[in-house]
Amino acid sequence: MFEPVIAPSGTLLGLLQRGRGDGTLHALAAPRSEALAALDQCVLRDPRQDWQVENRSLYYARLYLDLDGPLGAIEAHLFSLDDLVDEEDHRTGLALSVLGHLASYGRDDATALLRRYAASGANWAWALDELALRDDDEGLRSLADPVLARFPGTPEGDARLASAVRDAYEPRPWCLWEESPLYGERLRAARQQGSFDRWQRQLTPSGPRPGWGVQAVFDWAADGLRRGTPLHVPAARCLAAVATPEDRSAILAAAAGADGEAARATALHHLVLAEPDNPAVLDLIEAAGDEPAVAAYERMCGPAALDRARLWVHRPDALGAAAAALLAARGGADDAGLVLGALRSTVRGSGPDTVRLFALVDGAGRLSIGCAAPVLRHVYRETASSHLRGRAARALASTDPTFAAGFAVECLWDCEETTREVAARHAETADARVAPRLRRLAADPAEEEDVQSAVRSRIAPESPV
Repeated sequence: MFEPVIAPSGTLLGLLQRGRGDGTLHALAAPRSEALAALDQCVLRDPRQDWQVENRSLYYARLYLDLDGPLGAIEAHLFSLDDLVDEEDHRTGLALSVLGHLASYGRDDATALLRRYAASGANWAWALDELALRDDDEGLRSLADPVLARFPGTPEGDARLASAVRDAYEPRPWCLWEESPLYGERLRAARQQGSFDRWQRQLTPSGPRPGWGVQAVFDWAADGLRRGTPLHVPAARCLAAVATPEDRSAILAAAAGADGEAARATALHHLVLAEPDNPAVLDLIEAAGDEPAVAAYERMCGPAALDRARLWVHRPDALGAAAAALLAARGGADDAGLVLGALRSTVRGSGPDTVRLFALVDGAGRLSIGCAAPVLRHVYRETASSHLRGRAARALASTDPTFAAGFAVECLWDCEETTREVAARHAETADARVAPRLRRLAADPAEEEDVQSAVRSRIAPESPV
């Protein structure tokens, strides 16, 4: 997996990579060839920081529609030689999702590409899921032969087929093929085997057993750490079930590090839930200061944790960042200055893309810190994370009086549906672009229901919009 290279925010490519509404508006105003070249680059080299949660596919598909863009570049990407050696979902997932949306808009060339790729591509399962939502029964039945040919009639092939049927996001194609006299018996057996595998996993848990005590829980956590699977959080929940008042001294000793790293992390996570207002627990967290200790502190939200956050917020380490996040989420109006200071210093020190900004941006909006608006506007413009930009938009809605006539208008074209929803509730209708865009969102069957509800709340029945 490659690290995306994001162009400057003032360029067309940079705007499109970020999924900003201004990207669409600038692309529609730019020479068509230039806009299509930038759009193709975004789809072929996924620019998202976290491709599993950030949205881009509908955003790019709508722009392909508006530009009447050809799909030759996507076709060449899907069927390149790289597809023979790189089976990672990340290489082709965005392109396939874009094709899925285009197919739902009636682009037959997109449907044809998805069928070809489902028949012969490495990431065939993704393409099949896209088609399951959009293709007709005849089209899906035509894929039975090439898809099922991937699974030879051997024990290994049958096992892989059972896994494919079990793990499919959309069961519709498999159900259609199960009706076939040619494949029905084998697919019914594969479905039953998948159900049996799931049932068998549920019957053979590897975790705690009845009768365990505190030391057994610590040993389980230590075994998980040795295997590279940290278990201190579930182990802490187990401690809550097995610990007695007589075990308190042993748990405190473990939290101080007497029984090793895994036991210390488990004990700390247990104590922050069992004794959230105990200053001694906060002292143990401060003394440790490592990742498990910080993670334990992040689970605290009581008055004692807030008081300590006001002391720790100036620390330059992870514990200081956790303290700032707690004040942003739980602090009162008197903490606005501390949250603003943390927001400014984080942007200066770590830039507009650090995950530490998520809580601070939310806090600036929650506390309605008007002085934070310039920093929030900077984060909005520069971040490559569409989720963080959406949070900045929500914060600006409560801190920046110019938001409704400014960024809110652009946000109607944003790639994230939650950001479009904020825009639909706040965008100033005096802008000539707003009313037509609201009408289009209201009529688009691909638009999310929450966005359309926000649009309807702005449009009175008698309104010409």
